[in-house]
Amino acid sequence: MEERLKVAVFGHKRWSREGGIEIVVKELCIRMAQKGCQITCYNRLGHHVSGIEYDVFDKNEYVRICQKFVPTIEGKGLAAVSSSFFAALYSAFGKYDVVHFHAEGPSAFLWIPKLFGKRCIVTIHGIDWARDKWKHGFGSRYIKFGEYIAAKYADEVIVLSEKVQKYFKKFYDRDTVLIPNGVMTHENRKANLITQKFGLHKDEYICALSRLTEEKGIHFLIEAYKEL
Repeated sequence: MEERLKVAVFGHKRWSREGGIEIVVKELCIRMAQKGCQITCYNRLGHHVSGIEYDVFDKNEYVRICQKFVPTIEGKGLAAVSSSFFAALYSAFGKYDVVHFHAEGPSAFLWIPKLFGKRCIVTIHGIDWARDKWKHGFGSRYIKFGEYIAAKYADEVIVLSEKVQKYFKKFYDRDTVLIPNGVMTHENRKANLITQKFGLHKDEYICALSRLTEEKGIHFLIEAYKEL
């Protein structure tokens, strides 16, 4: 019988679509499971930001994806640090071929499964320590430490853009693998609700979804729209 690749995954909040990393983790795990991999997702304790009714996981649909919840200390910054530590610890003692870290912060604990001989892969979703919400204080230093650990000790580092790829080469002399995020295609539907509520029609507006922070560049979009 063919041996299936066993993969531990963490760095996301939980099995949901409440953020960019969560979407990537979910889509990636589903596709890896469909190809025969045995996936274990280590989730934080807690509930979906939109409400407990969104805490949905259909075990019949994802038969090769195991969900495990790790101890989590509630509090700003503490939830991510504590859950990442326990996920790294559990994955170190688990029977896994690969441990896949998502984001820089969780990578601060990459050394734990490495000590137990695990192959470790890190996906860098962005230069997180420089983001507005973290760029001051302990949070930024902790995340940058995770970045350093990933660059120095990970078996492979995956980046999403050429800009980040050049960043790792310049500051760490680390070769990385460029794998941009994919986009799912769906059937186009008319935006009837937007027309009903705002009286807007096709080609009369631009819809942008993001956090309202400077790094997302919404102010550039507003200025560009004024020129149209």
